[in-house]
Amino acid sequence: MTTFNGPDYFWKGAQTLKVPMELFKLNRQRLCEALRAHRTLPSESFVFLQGGASEMRYCSDHEPLFRQESYFHWAFGVIEPDFFGVINVHNGESILFIPRLPSSYVAWMGKIKETDEFKKIYHVDHVYYVDELEKVFNEIVGTSKLILVLNGLNTDSGKESKAASFEGMDKFHVDKTTLHPIISECRVFKTDFELDVMRYANKISSEAHKFVMLNIKDGMHEYELEALFQYYCQRHGGMRHMSYTCICATGENPAVLHYGHAGAPNDRQLTSKDMCLFDMGGEYYCYASDITCAFPVSGHFTKEQRIIYEAVLDANRQVMKSVRPGVSWTDMHLIAERTQLEHLKAAGLIQGDIDEMMNVRLCSVFMPHGLGHMIGIDTHDVGGYTDPQTRSSLPGLKSLRTNRLLQERMCLTIEPGIYFNQGLINNAYENEEFKKFLNRDEINKYLHVGGVRIEDDIVVTNDGCELLTVVPRTCDEIEEWMKYNDKQVIDKIDYKLFDELNKKHQYKNQDLTVKNK
Repeated sequence: MTTFNGPDYFWKGAQTLKVPMELFKLNRQRLCEALRAHRTLPSESFVFLQGGASEMRYCSDHEPLFRQESYFHWAFGVIEPDFFGVINVHNGESILFIPRLPSSYVAWMGKIKETDEFKKIYHVDHVYYVDELEKVFNEIVGTSKLILVLNGLNTDSGKESKAASFEGMDKFHVDKTTLHPIISECRVFKTDFELDVMRYANKISSEAHKFVMLNIKDGMHEYELEALFQYYCQRHGGMRHMSYTCICATGENPAVLHYGHAGAPNDRQLTSKDMCLFDMGGEYYCYASDITCAFPVSGHFTKEQRIIYEAVLDANRQVMKSVRPGVSWTDMHLIAERTQLEHLKAAGLIQGDIDEMMNVRLCSVFMPHGLGHMIGIDTHDVGGYTDPQTRSSLPGLKSLRTNRLLQERMCLTIEPGIYFNQGLINNAYENEEFKKFLNRDEINKYLHVGGVRIEDDIVVTNDGCELLTVVPRTCDEIEEWMKYNDKQVIDKIDYKLFDELNKKHQYKNQDLTVKNK
């Protein structure tokens, strides 16, 4: 089965999603319309983008698995490395420049596609070779017309986008400031085509989380659960890439926000007493999902685990009920904080006036991160801050990955959490503003919970939001689902049973679509 089927769509075969090439044609059209609306831009302008480059790992001859540069993918949908692309802003005409591969490529890497083949696959108007860049630019651009290149700050990563270039480009008129904010803003708002891919990525990743929950066992290692998730995503969803490094945290590890990195590679052996925090998402054709599920290894919540879990779930749902166009994401974060503080106070972990706690930013002790982030082709998608200078400096709020007013077709994650990070809590005991609110004896009873995060992906609609993630969320739903754990689905490779359970338990998470008045 080929990756592309004729000239119409990307497809990984079997039951996987067919993605029409019209998605990228529409993206280019939207970009051209936005650029033409720019008052100072000459009518004869050309967007020039550079795709991701093939590379070798350090000094070896090992080539890492390639994943396309996100802006280039958004505009062209190209899966191969070392491409360049041009878009005529005036008429939307598109050009791809492909590497001229040596004849030895056939033996080691496979068939060499010709220019006409790429033209049909990617629905572009012209295809040339990279070594023809200067020649073609002389013919179609000349020295009098403007070339727009991508150069600007990603407010999430703090890294600069790479401006496309080629030898001899210095003789052309190049603009490095106009393109970045406009194409980034285009990426913020998803088309129907893009939403279909994101729904699919969420569907498969949701099922993969449920698959892990059915197969977790006392004595396993965290990396085994990571392997099960990745297996399901690729086997049943055609997802070769994960959206990010999987976080498979158990025991005390859920208190570490980005556990799973090279220094802590999901290597702990879990026990039946542990709480799990599994933050994992697969991507399909570069479109991401980002889902976190928290649940007990045993399949049954203890009193303390249930109290913390229900606090986080309430925060998640209160935000979801409040989301609509025009609301502030900062306000959504504050709703989550207040909800969680109220639960912690009711359980006796904290004491005092909630408003005063909010003023001194007490919740940052238990949730040091922001409520969520934009999501799309990048897990932490672009466009979070239109002005980086507006980022808050206050604890918790300074970690928000966006502070924008929500608009229809924005896609975000909602991921409140409560964590018992011993270092942060010990510091809070020494903080004059915090310590009077903290009940050390009660907090100590909850340290074994580690942490709970509940993360869902949503798209903002005209009157609320659509929930893309479909997993068991209430404690009762989780316990009901996990009672089938003793069937050992993975050990028996009993996919028929898994499919039957999926049909029996249709989790709507209190309705997939939330309409807010």
